[in-house]
Amino acid sequence: MNLKEVALSRYSTKEFDPSKQIPKETFDHIKSLLRFSPSSVNSQPWHFVIADTPEGRARVAKGTQGMFAFNNEKVLDASHVVVFCVKTHIPDEYLDRILEVEEEDQRFVDPAVKETAQAGRATFVGLHRDEWKDADHWMEKQVYLNMGTVLLGAGALGVDAVPLEGVDVNALNEEFGLLEKGFRAVTAISFGYRSENDFNAALPKSRLREEEIFTELA
Repeated sequence: MNLKEVALSRYSTKEFDPSKQIPKETFDHIKSLLRFSPSSVNSQPWHFVIADTPEGRARVAKGTQGMFAFNNEKVLDASHVVVFCVKTHIPDEYLDRILEVEEEDQRFVDPAVKETAQAGRATFVGLHRDEWKDADHWMEKQVYLNMGTVLLGAGALGVDAVPLEGVDVNALNEEFGLLEKGFRAVTAISFGYRSENDFNAALPKSRLREEEIFTELA
């Protein structure tokens, strides 16, 4: 299956088959996508809470109560649910940690390359954190880059998925003690295999026409 076929065949799953579980080997691929997704200046301002047991999914489902109850079964019936979290702040100490890991992974062929990477990252983070004061929004953008990577990758693996913005992030923050750890919940994705009764599987995909979204320069 090529990438165009994946993009055309994947969709937001509305009903999962609770009897079907994603094999560990397959979900390991999804975990790799989570870990190795691109982010601006390799900032990686994220954390992931993974629920792959009934007990774990029940904890995530505390975020799908009340006005968000329409997503409750999408959490409870899925094979795996991932809560996507973003850092609440991005201090210099965290940037030093990224640089340390990059050095351990032998990213730098000489000290000058390390200095350039450090300066470039500090510049972009500084713009958003200290000058423009939009670091929260900027870091959330990186989380959504990650989500796009994972959704397409899951489709390529034959795994169904649905992003869940309809969740009570405050309830999730409390349930998992995220704020105390320097993170806050943003959204979640449920992964699994579609139910035969999932109405959305039979519907044609609909997007705006090419001439409305592309400007091709001569």
